[in-house]
Amino acid sequence: MKMPPSLPATINIQEPRWDQSTFQGRAKHFFMVTDPRNLLLSGATLEEARRVVEDYRAGTVHPGLTEDQLWRAKYIYDSAFHPDTGEKMILVGRMSAQVPMNMTITGCMLTFYRTTPAVLFWQWVNQSFNAIVNYTNRSGDAPITPSQLGTAYVSATTGAVVTALGLKSLTKHLPAIIGRYVPFAAVAAANCINIPLMRQRELKLGIPVTDENGNRLGESTAAAQKAIFQVVVSRIGMAAPAMAIPPVIMNMLEKRAFLKRYPYLNAPLQVGLVGLCLVFATPLCCALFPQKSSMPVSSLEPEVQDQIRKKDPWLETVYFNKGL
Repeated sequence: MKMPPSLPATINIQEPRWDQSTFQGRAKHFFMVTDPRNLLLSGATLEEARRVVEDYRAGTVHPGLTEDQLWRAKYIYDSAFHPDTGEKMILVGRMSAQVPMNMTITGCMLTFYRTTPAVLFWQWVNQSFNAIVNYTNRSGDAPITPSQLGTAYVSATTGAVVTALGLKSLTKHLPAIIGRYVPFAAVAAANCINIPLMRQRELKLGIPVTDENGNRLGESTAAAQKAIFQVVVSRIGMAAPAMAIPPVIMNMLEKRAFLKRYPYLNAPLQVGLVGLCLVFATPLCCALFPQKSSMPVSSLEPEVQDQIRKKDPWLETVYFNKGL
């Protein structure tokens, strides 16, 4: 029996499998990264994937390893271990937990929006979850201190609750369907507060900018602003379908006899509808902008431009990691 040929040790598994310059390639990549089934994998499976990836990077190819198996191991490894520190990430903070966690929290925010204590409680749960996600997926280059984490958490929670309660009192006399959109406005406002605060160190000190080949050229706050803006847009986009489509459907259902007869089905139906939207919205909105984002040198701060011109006078574009 003929042994399959050994896999070459030249496949670049530092980069995603698909072309990241196209939306389709980025979408395929993020469908793999946010796959909720990765949460069900055992510790042994994760460790096996880690071994395959680390050995391959060190130049050791496991006998009989196919290219598909290598990429599968890479995506399992990436779903559970931090890219910069290599430590195993908190389960609920992983990208693969986004859909099940957001589905439950958003479903409940949309179901229990009528009373003030319920609004307070679910906005607080949502911001606590966001804080865990932002901490888990932080950039290893710029560690967040506990005090910064606390400030961002308190500010975002306050922002979300104030927006939710303020809009709730304004929409009292408006049609019921408008009241259903209050949670979305609160989440959008909180994202605009939470992400910049969580990444305030990057806004003060800048994020690393590199040339095409990954050579570090300096730190830029202009690049940090662009990166954070793109992440805020993606996060709001992720929440939009899940918070915009179910209220319309639920409003129609509540007028029918079905939900009046079975009121206990309200929350499960809402959570299911939100889940359906999130399964597609999460990877597609992560893919809106390339992970390795770029900007012209002329848009950077003057002192960073000077620094780059000294190293490479002809360079026109710099690249940076936008974060998630």
